[in-house]
Amino acid sequence: MHDVIDNPVRQPASLAARVVTEVFAPALLAAAMPVIVGVHSTSPVSLGLGWALVGAVFCSVIPNTLIWWRVRRGSLTDHHIRVREQRKTPLLYGLLSVLVGLTLMVTLDAPRPVTAMVVVMFALGLAVTAANLVWKLSIHAAVAAGSAAVLVIEFGPTLLASLPVVVLIGWSRIRLREHTLAQVTAGAGVGAVVAIPAYLVLS
Repeated sequence: MHDVIDNPVRQPASLAARVVTEVFAPALLAAAMPVIVGVHSTSPVSLGLGWALVGAVFCSVIPNTLIWWRVRRGSLTDHHIRVREQRKTPLLYGLLSVLVGLTLMVTLDAPRPVTAMVVVMFALGLAVTAANLVWKLSIHAAVAAGSAAVLVIEFGPTLLASLPVVVLIGWSRIRLREHTLAQVTAGAGVGAVVAIPAYLVLS
C-alpha cells in the first residue's frame, strides 16, 4: 500500500492523467491552433495552411526544440520544466521566437486570423512568463483555456464543448502533483482573459 501511495503515476488514473498532459501539452496546442484557425478562416485554404505552418514553427517547433536540447544537456529536468526556477530562460527564448515569427507575418501581410492566433500565443507567453517569475502558474491550463476561447470565437457556441477538455487538462496537472488547484484555476483564468480580447480585436 505504501508503494502505491508514494507512486501515484503507477495508478490507472494517473496514467490517464499523464496521457492527457502529453496529448494536450502547450507545445502541441501552440502548433495545432494556428493550423485550425488558418484552415477554417482563410481562402484559399492553402494560403491559410501555409501561414499557419509558419506560425506553428515559431510558436512551437523552435521553442520546444530548444527545450528538448537543454533537457538532453541536463540543464532542464524535463520537457514540461516542472521546476519553476528553470522556466525563465526557456520562456524568454520562446517569446523571442514567437516575436520573430509575428514580425515576419505582419511584414508579409499574413491572413489576419492566423496573425491574431500568433498574437494570442505571444500574449499568453508574456503573461505566464511574468507569473512564473514568482509563482508556478499552470502553463497547460493557460494555453488550453486560451485555445478553447479562440475555438468558441472562431466556430461559435458549439465549441463550448471544448471547455470540459480544459477541466480535464487541469485535473491531469493536479493529479500528477505538478500544480495546485489554485495554480490551475489561475492559469485557466489568465488564458481566457488574455485570449478573448486579443483575438476578438485582431482577427
